[in-house]
Amino acid sequence: MSVAARMSGPGLRAWLVWGTGVAAYVLSITNRTSLAAVGVDAAERFQADAATLSMFAVVQLAVYGGMQIPIGVLLDRYGSRPIMTIGMILMAVGQLTMALSPSVGVAIVARMLLGAGDAAIFPAVLRLVATWFPAQRGPLMVQMTGILGQAGQLVAVIPLSALLHATSWSVAFGSVAGLGVLFAVLVFLLVRNHPPEVDRDVSVNTDTGAIRVVTSSVDTGVGIRAAWAHPGTRLAFWSHFTTPFAGTAFILLWGIPFLTAGEGRTQAEATLITTLYVFAGMALGPIMGELSRRIPNLRSRALVLPAVAVQLIAWTAVILWPGTAPGWLLVALAVALATGGPASMIAFDHARTHNPSHRLSTATGLTNAGGFLAALIAVFSIGLALDLQGAGTPATYSLEAFRIAFLTQVPLWLIGGAFIAIERKRTRIHIGMDMPKRPRRA
Repeated sequence: MSVAARMSGPGLRAWLVWGTGVAAYVLSITNRTSLAAVGVDAAERFQADAATLSMFAVVQLAVYGGMQIPIGVLLDRYGSRPIMTIGMILMAVGQLTMALSPSVGVAIVARMLLGAGDAAIFPAVLRLVATWFPAQRGPLMVQMTGILGQAGQLVAVIPLSALLHATSWSVAFGSVAGLGVLFAVLVFLLVRNHPPEVDRDVSVNTDTGAIRVVTSSVDTGVGIRAAWAHPGTRLAFWSHFTTPFAGTAFILLWGIPFLTAGEGRTQAEATLITTLYVFAGMALGPIMGELSRRIPNLRSRALVLPAVAVQLIAWTAVILWPGTAPGWLLVALAVALATGGPASMIAFDHARTHNPSHRLSTATGLTNAGGFLAALIAVFSIGLALDLQGAGTPATYSLEAFRIAFLTQVPLWLIGGAFIAIERKRTRIHIGMDMPKRPRRA
């Protein structure tokens, strides 16, 4: 595919590379959320209290977040293909370890392997978007990647849960490990770092025809400091920190236990609500992506902060509802939480817009780490709050305990929302859209 062809539009090879990357991302999400519908089974298998169960997710998210900058370094040096292949293998080893794990300690190691492998996939797919598609398609392709990737949550919530209950823990998680090996092979065979006509990862701006090398000066003394110094990167970080964590905590671990043991819903009803969460996120993605394209200077105020407010209001309504919440309110909660995923993708638009191409992977890594740092804090805080109330096991879960536990999310929304507002103002001043405040005269 020549540069001229890339300027007119991506070809079939580009779509094949991206499609393979997205398929790998779907399996990555499946791995990430594989405890979503089987949290109670995991608690019973490992005799784990809520804090220990949280630790499975916490170490996974901690490794994921901590690997974002190293992954940026590796992507810059080796490109997407080898990094994605290794990521799929790590996840396969992690799931096989989980399938055979006899104790909590081994299971935690398994989740660490999952986090390390998972960390490689999404940034690598974003790099494929940058190197195989015209720059103007970036926001849409990022949203489409996120939307399609969420289908992996459906695999974790429905087929994996059904397979586990029909067979055994080892068979269910061993099957996911087998899929990881298969996709490692597919990625290695089908994905290429860049079009064959160029010898480096490049991005073509179809407005100007400018060709830029996609690289990242991830020198800890230069690249990271330079990326973080720009308020646009900080705006991206706090946007990703604040928008998706509640949905991640819900779908990753605590949603099904809350709905079944807390709200008294059947497993089928809980699965339906979590499925609605996934579909709502997929439906809202294109809408929010189009709005983001149309109002680039109002994205934080018109899209990101409203998504945060909707989630806070929905959780407050569920927590304050006398007795168990009605079905319509739980559905509203799922839809409200679903706004977080598409809103978080706007953060990557900020990172890409406000950083030059030589800091692409660095800014993306910093941004991506924000959401998983918040999710780590949320997941662990909920589990710790349950334990402190004496409701740390499936036998002792209660609605009141869950309500208090989910209140631990409120400070994260408030802190994140405040920093979004601050960094938005600083970004607008930095790029000349607003004038800085004049110091008051004494």
